[in-house]
Amino acid sequence: MQKIQTQGVHHITLNGADRQTSIDFWEGVLGMPFVFEQPNLDDHDVNHLYFDPGDGRLITIFTDEARKKDSSPNPNAPGTVHHIAFSVSRATFTQVERRLEERGIPNSGHKDRGFMDSIYFRDPLGHLLELASYKFEPPVGFTHAQVLLEAHRIRVARGDMAISDVHLADAIEDLVKRSQESLSDDRGPKQPY
Repeated sequence: MQKIQTQGVHHITLNGADRQTSIDFWEGVLGMPFVFEQPNLDDHDVNHLYFDPGDGRLITIFTDEARKKDSSPNPNAPGTVHHIAFSVSRATFTQVERRLEERGIPNSGHKDRGFMDSIYFRDPLGHLLELASYKFEPPVGFTHAQVLLEAHRIRVARGDMAISDVHLADAIEDLVKRSQESLSDDRGPKQPY
C-alpha cells in the first residue's frame, strides 16, 4: 500500500448565497481578484465563482440567487470547518483591524500566536476567517513549514509550551548552518568587541 502524496491545496469551495454578496466580499473586502465563473457542472441551477487569494490557487463559491445570506456563525462541531486562514503581509496586517472596523465588521482584534499574528472575523455567511502574518521569513531555499518543524523540535527539547521568537530565530540559524557550508572551523557565536 502507498500514500497518495498531496502537493498543496488546489482550491476550497464554499456555499454562498447570491452572486453579488460573494463578489463584494471576496474581491471588495479581501481584494481577491474575481478570475472566472461558470455554472456548477454538477447542478446547472447553481453558479460557480472563482477568486485568486493571492497565490494563484483558488477560492470558489457556489452561488444561487434564491439563497439568502445568513451571517449566523456556522456550526462548530466535529466534521465541520472551524476557520479558513489567509496570509497577509506585515504591512497589511497592521491595517486590518481598522479596515474591518471602517466597514462595521466585528473582529477579534490582534492575537499574538507566537510564530504569527492573527485577527479573526466572520464573512457575510458566518464562516470564521483568519488573516495571519508570519513573524519571520524562512531562509532562502526553505519554507515556513520547515522553519516551524525545526522550531517545534527546539521548543519540545527545551520543554516550552509554545513556539516563540527565540525558537524561530534558533531554528533559522540551525537550518542555515546545516544547509550552507562555511570555511570556518568554529561557527559558534563570538564577541568581536
